[in-house]
Amino acid sequence: MVGSKALVALLLAVSGATAHGFVKSITVGGISYPGFDPTIHPGLPQPPAVAGWTTNATDLGFVEPNNAGTPDIICHKQGSPGQASIDIRAGETLTIHWNSWPFSHKGPILDYLALCNGNCSTVDKSSLRFFKIAATALIRQNNAFGYWASDQLIDNNFAWQVTIPANLLPGNYVLRHEIISLLTAYAPNGAQLHPQCINLRVSGPGYSIPRGTAGTSMYRANDPGIIFALNFYVDPYPIPGPPLAVT
Repeated sequence: MVGSKALVALLLAVSGATAHGFVKSITVGGISYPGFDPTIHPGLPQPPAVAGWTTNATDLGFVEPNNAGTPDIICHKQGSPGQASIDIRAGETLTIHWNSWPFSHKGPILDYLALCNGNCSTVDKSSLRFFKIAATALIRQNNAFGYWASDQLIDNNFAWQVTIPANLLPGNYVLRHEIISLLTAYAPNGAQLHPQCINLRVSGPGYSIPRGTAGTSMYRANDPGIIFALNFYVDPYPIPGPPLAVT
């Protein structure tokens, strides 16, 4: 069996040196809303008000597992609330559009919600309590590397659908959408976490609000699924973080 380091070298050779990505837009009900663009918006004297949270990750970098207990893990590095919100009905599906994602950075895609208890544009991110609404990881072992959620994202032209729970209590929420790259996750502090946050205003007759977890308590650097060796024959993957919420 070829080891994880050799696999990393092979994946990089196949995909080339490619930058990471970011959420460029969100579509709800046929309407497209711009996200926060870390390559353009930080340099504008008056950046547009968008639902996507701002971040200083202008290099399209990631949060290291060793920082999983810091505020950066909540909504990326120096994440600050977006100044707009996207209207959506409970039970409706939104589509998240990434600008790109490298083939070599295989891994799961996780989605969380947190109630803001007020306007999300002024929320203290440390007060948010996230509950997991979706998680997709290793879909099938159709080739030597496995077919992951990140591969499905790429095959869908960098688009990912998220359905808001039908019974969700109406209110203002932060959607935390995250890709975890496992390319170098065989080593301590080797996983690459890419959280992206988006403000939503959810309507509907629902009543459910699951118990959540502080962003800084969702992961630990040595959790299974944060440390994970991508081998040619992929072992079962333990999805990190809290379990899926019951709504």
